[in-house]
Amino acid sequence: MNAPSIDIRDMLLAEVGLNLAFTTNLFIANEPANPDTVVTIFDTYGYPPQLTMDNALYEKPGVFIRVRSEDYNVGWQLINDIYLLLHGRAHETWNGTMYEVITCSSPTHYDWDDSKRARFIINLNLQRR
Repeated sequence: MNAPSIDIRDMLLAEVGLNLAFTTNLFIANEPANPDTVVTIFDTYGYPPQLTMDNALYEKPGVFIRVRSEDYNVGWQLINDIYLLLHGRAHETWNGTMYEVITCSSPTHYDWDDSKRARFIINLNLQRR
């Protein structure tokens, strides 16, 4: 099974309207200083896995997505578009892993970085097997 961030990356890349390209403006676990507008995906804590009756592992990992932009409105729109794309997705297989459901927190302004760029976040709760 892949790290959840890899599967989420592929979901975002499949959405043409987001105009994301891996290692150009979409990254996993490492947010570079440039460009100004980027999306970074982090694997984070979730909930303990559930064992099913046949001892198959039913995972409940978490993912944290952060959008950074020098333009507040551009950043807000991008995190909101990602939220709308991912929240409520269900019964999809990505890279051999079945995602039963994805739920997201509401988009939130997180902080300003040292270069005065706005950063927004959403937290994802995943259920996969």
